[in-house]
Amino acid sequence: MKLSILNGPNLNMLGKRDPEQYGKETLKDIEQLLIDRFADHEMVFFQSNLEGQLVEVIQSLVESDVDGLIVNFGGYSHTSVAIRDALALLEIPIVEVHLSNIHAREEFREKTLTGSVANGIITGLGKQSYVLGVHAVEQLIRDA
Repeated sequence: MKLSILNGPNLNMLGKRDPEQYGKETLKDIEQLLIDRFADHEMVFFQSNLEGQLVEVIQSLVESDVDGLIVNFGGYSHTSVAIRDALALLEIPIVEVHLSNIHAREEFREKTLTGSVANGIITGLGKQSYVLGVHAVEQLIRDA
């Protein structure tokens, strides 16, 4: 199984940025956790602080051999119509994940534009949100 894991702005600062909210692990730590836990999967990781780069990577998945997508677009989850519209082009399972509980934070974080085209959203479980995201994509692929 080939999975793409896309991360948006400020996730490159994990471990330094508000560790009480986001944990002490870095993005590389989370990637290594997924590689170790799901050694039988091919995983392609990408992180960008730039909205256009994320849109281009999503568009490249339209004609790719990727089986599923796990996404954490950070702040763009709540604001980016462009990323949402790019996701809508895909015909593969998409699971959105968030490290923090977006429903226990500021009101503007409670709704995600990108989540409206995802199969589901996993939020508030720290690095385990990513692990559960992979499990969810696996199940969605099996059920298809």
